[in-house]
Amino acid sequence: MYGAAGRGEGSKHRAAAFNASSFSRGYQEWENDKETEGAEDTQSQLTSAEEPRGQMSCSQKQQEQYCNAYVLVPPNETRRNKLQRIAKKELEDLERWKEQHRSGPINLTPQRLGGRISEAEVRQKQQINLMQSKYQQKLKREEYARIKREAEEAEIQKKKAIQREKAEKLEEKRRQEEQQRREMFYEDRSLKTNELLNRLDLRLPERNSCQIANRGPESTAWSELLEVKRKQEEEKRTKVHQNEHRRVNNAFLDRLQNQNQVRGTYQSGYFGSVDHFDGDSWESRYFE
Repeated sequence: MYGAAGRGEGSKHRAAAFNASSFSRGYQEWENDKETEGAEDTQSQLTSAEEPRGQMSCSQKQQEQYCNAYVLVPPNETRRNKLQRIAKKELEDLERWKEQHRSGPINLTPQRLGGRISEAEVRQKQQINLMQSKYQQKLKREEYARIKREAEEAEIQKKKAIQREKAEKLEEKRRQEEQQRREMFYEDRSLKTNELLNRLDLRLPERNSCQIANRGPESTAWSELLEVKRKQEEEKRTKVHQNEHRRVNNAFLDRLQNQNQVRGTYQSGYFGSVDHFDGDSWESRYFE
């Protein structure tokens, strides 16, 4: 089949080449005829001078016809007949060439088509293929979803990395600004301190050893004041601690008294008086 198609295409190309060569040959003959006719026209013009004027007007009427704005010029019969004869000959040659190069019959070895397996086996094979195709489609969908999910996750991670990088840059910038502000603050504070010290040095009179020695009682009074304040705070904390212990002990004794009253086994001599626990002797013994 492929050989026949190739032969058909080759025949088409050869026919086209044959037509082109025949057309060129016909066009060359037409040019030669035109030259001969031109020579004949010149000769006829020389002889037409001797013809009567009536015949000239008749030939002109046959050659040219005026129709509105157009001029109809009839063709040359001899040239037209010759071109038709050449075209007819070329068509006959083309048909003859096609008959000569027509492709022959195709001979193929006979083969058995189908019938090797039973219908039940074919149905079973089709069912298996259908089930496998469904499973394969499911696997393809899952694979597509997995790839899409991984792509989305990668995109999210990329965006997170970009935002993390931006945050780190902002944090670094903030840290640098904070360090710069701190340095400026320390520098300004040192300048202000030096300025204050210089101003104090200018205002204060000359210092001597007597003035330095007179500062002893002031420092002693200040230390005594701090010591008194510390003792007061210590006493206050001790008092608060004692009050808290007293509250806890009273609550415990009240709970024990309620339990003994419910059971009916209250012994006044065993526990003694509650006021005994509230006395100063119990507190002193407890805190010792």
